[in-house]
Amino acid sequence: MNPLMSPEQPATALSVNVNKVAQLRNTRHLGIPSVVRAATLALEAGAHGITVHPRPDERHIRAHDVQDIAALLKAWPQAEYNIEGNPFHNLMGFIREVRPHQATFVPDSEGQFTSDHGWDLAADGARLKPLIDECHALGVRVSLFMDAEPGVMAAARAVGADRVELYTEPYAAAYGTPLQAAQLQRFGAAARAAAMTGLGVNAGHDLNRDNLADFLRAAPEVQEVSIGHALIADALEFGLAYTVRRYLQCIRAAQS
Repeated sequence: MNPLMSPEQPATALSVNVNKVAQLRNTRHLGIPSVVRAATLALEAGAHGITVHPRPDERHIRAHDVQDIAALLKAWPQAEYNIEGNPFHNLMGFIREVRPHQATFVPDSEGQFTSDHGWDLAADGARLKPLIDECHALGVRVSLFMDAEPGVMAAARAVGADRVELYTEPYAAAYGTPLQAAQLQRFGAAARAAAMTGLGVNAGHDLNRDNLADFLRAAPEVQEVSIGHALIADALEFGLAYTVRRYLQCIRAAQS
């Protein structure tokens, strides 16, 4: 269980990714919708943390957003701040300046539309290790964005990662099809393999209200889910606070 969570809270934390709020704001010059206000509403509704992914082109989260949310979270000491990105691009500058609770290393190219694969540690592990070590020296936990392959979890641990974030789009794409059961088995095996090596387990990408509970039942080792696109889309229909509570209900349903 996340040490910042009380016994009454679910074993899986919900971190709300606010990138899509920033992307909508950036279509005009009015400063609305407010990323800080969205993060505040999510936390007030029970979210356990906030995630941002500041890409080099600033098409959604911008540098000032990273700072603004860091300032906001000083008033929420029980909440975690997770900053995602490629450590070979712009991520490390934010980590050094803000020192979030968690840095999630993602192997995106600079112009990539969205994250779509995990790290190849055979190719990149040696370059990642000194950056992971630097994060640890700054007091920052490191999670590596990884495909759900049980055989690579030992390598993630060997380069110094504290956690892995399982890339869940293959499961989401298979949900409701004959391939769903096989994907659940695959992700469950990957989560168990990670836990057996001493890694914490996070998960994210295309998780939503329909598929979240089934996923967590198959992978109860998951300590945190980071959800943005589907949650913000649902918020257009239900409102942000109500939507966050709905996702928390899905997490609790997986544990009941």
